[in-house]
Amino acid sequence: MTTKGPSHKQVIVPMNNDLGKIFIKDAANHVTNINRSLKSIKSNVCTDFISADDKGIIISTNGIASNSDLQEIEKYIKNSLQTSNNSIATPRLPQSKSYLKIVGIPYYVDKSNTHISLEDIEHTLKNSHIFNDIVLASKPRIIKVSPKLDMAII
Repeated sequence: MTTKGPSHKQVIVPMNNDLGKIFIKDAANHVTNINRSLKSIKSNVCTDFISADDKGIIISTNGIASNSDLQEIEKYIKNSLQTSNNSIATPRLPQSKSYLKIVGIPYYVDKSNTHISLEDIEHTLKNSHIFNDIVLASKPRIIKVSPKLDMAII
């Protein structure tokens, strides 16, 4: 069973590729042992399978893992690989991100001949209630309009 995008029924354990390959070699036993560890803390979550990713390993579960489940999984992985605590990052649930493209911002400020600056755009976004909890992923691109040709130049 695989999902097209991130699912909260997955646990991502960031680690380097070498450690991921070592861990994946015995994935069937790790599934059994992780389930045993989760059962020992009376968790309702069970591991279905483990797969490798370029950023670490992905553990698919039957439900959403709690903080105690994540801690138990981390403890098991660190003990099974017998590595230093710095080489394996804390397990986490996937995070979804949405992207919004804003189009149609006028090039000139109303009733003036001055151009809109990046600071003007950032200030407007920051002070508008519509954009609460939104972080700019990249600087806005300003499209200049040629007054003679009446078209956009990027």
